[in-house]
Amino acid sequence: MAKTVNAFGWGAKDTKGFLTPLEFTRRTTGDRDVRFKVLSCGVCHSDLHMIKDHWGFAHYPDDPPGRDRRCRDVFRVQKFKVGDNVGVRVIVDACRKCDQCVNNLENYCPERIDTYNGVEPDGSITYGGYSDIMVANEEFVIRWLDNFPMDKGAPLVCAGITTYSPLRYYGLDKSGLHIGVVGLGGLGHMAVKFLKAFGTKSTEVEATTGTLDGILDCVSVIHSLQGLLDFLKPHEKLVVVGLPEKPLELPIFSFTMGRKMMGGSMIGGLKVMQEMIDFAAKHNILPEVEIISMDYVNTAMERLARGDVKFRFVIDIGKTLKAG
Repeated sequence: MAKTVNAFGWGAKDTKGFLTPLEFTRRTTGDRDVRFKVLSCGVCHSDLHMIKDHWGFAHYPDDPPGRDRRCRDVFRVQKFKVGDNVGVRVIVDACRKCDQCVNNLENYCPERIDTYNGVEPDGSITYGGYSDIMVANEEFVIRWLDNFPMDKGAPLVCAGITTYSPLRYYGLDKSGLHIGVVGLGGLGHMAVKFLKAFGTKSTEVEATTGTLDGILDCVSVIHSLQGLLDFLKPHEKLVVVGLPEKPLELPIFSFTMGRKMMGGSMIGGLKVMQEMIDFAAKHNILPEVEIISMDYVNTAMERLARGDVKFRFVIDIGKTLKAG
């Protein structure tokens, strides 16, 4: 009979967002679940928003964040075998019945369960990847290619898919297009790498008015959209993937005068996620990272808040997370 499993990680206990060691319990591992050891975990700006409750829906206490997971040692499988290298996005389950799920867009399922701060069917809260082990339904686990780095590659399941998916969906991946990228941070630098592989011309937005075929806005703090719209050609798209803590103002006049469009995107479904990993491996696309120890994470969060990282922190969970 399957049982819950004791786990160890780091998490925040209040809106101060200071991460400390804690012990907790992972949910029961079912017949279609995999349980795996976490080796590396990327640090995302969304983690910072969550631990400080900038969005107003964080669960306290003891909710370790961690949006990217690079894992191994699968224990219960049908699609995987023990010892496979795997990865998990910010999603560990969804309804698998709605229109979004059946169209491989489970990231937009209204009943999706996130890897942290989510609510399991039994009412328990999910815990993220700043942890020694995790559990996820096998349908939400990604196959990680052999010989593709798992430490440097950790942010691909966050920054990678968050940029790859909208570039594909909104048609900004066509060879010869001139695409602007706003915010050359964890997200933006991945967008530039993908755009180069697609054969497009990319630039951090300092373009001439009316010259861009599209813009990917990766900024996670309050900023003006007015100037960005001016850089777009008529009829083109501004796609937002950054998540500021407060709403942005929409300059409606600029939209209407140029018949310009604005869209958004959030990570990606499992199908496009696996496509992205395969594409990245084929073209040797990896994030630029600074690998840190678990006990450095609070300093890393302070640096992240002031933009002092090029371009993503990755926590070496396997070697530096020590219980008790």
